[in-house]
Amino acid sequence: MKTPTADAPVPVPVPEPATDPEAAFLAEPETPVRVAVVLGSNREGRFGPVVADWLLGRIRERDDFLPEVVDVASVLLPTTLSPSPGAAAELAKVTPALAAADAFVVLTPEYNHSFPAGLKNLIDWHYTEWRAKPVALVSYGGLAGGLRAAEHLRQVFAELHAVTVRDTVSFHGAGAAFDAEGHPRDSTGPKAAAEVMLDQLAWWARALREARVKRPYVG
Repeated sequence: MKTPTADAPVPVPVPEPATDPEAAFLAEPETPVRVAVVLGSNREGRFGPVVADWLLGRIRERDDFLPEVVDVASVLLPTTLSPSPGAAAELAKVTPALAAADAFVVLTPEYNHSFPAGLKNLIDWHYTEWRAKPVALVSYGGLAGGLRAAEHLRQVFAELHAVTVRDTVSFHGAGAAFDAEGHPRDSTGPKAAAEVMLDQLAWWARALREARVKRPYVG
């Protein structure tokens, strides 16, 4: 056997290439955001379904959302907030969808400078379902476009530890803003506003979903 001399080169280990955590995270496929679209009006003859159908069309054009509709008019929740078999049966219609959602879009008209009592009742029957999740607001009404109702909802959701996204979609003079087929007469403005709002909602939904997994929310 040949004995290496003192002058023989010593093999130098080649370090493994460093893994970029951010690049690895970005390379992972994104799980679509489960979004609950909440129709906030239960008034007879309501205009909300027209706005909701248009919005759902915008959501379904994207591949980053999985929408599910939660309609205030589909449940008869008592206003006493007291547990009962009847309340439990009605909650079973909506609570699972709210609990499973990563994000929410709440559609509201404006009644007397605020949002409908039925929507407040649905919100008040739940708590953990809203926590540490983002909420986008879509409003409709007369001259104010439901914006006062949307601003009141920001205060309510802040108390529930939810995050409302900055940009909204609002329809002023909503009845005249849509044609007989349910399409906005101004097709560009509302669509552009919806894209900005949904982009923000998707960002917050993914960020908060990851945060809830890594560090459960305390509040």
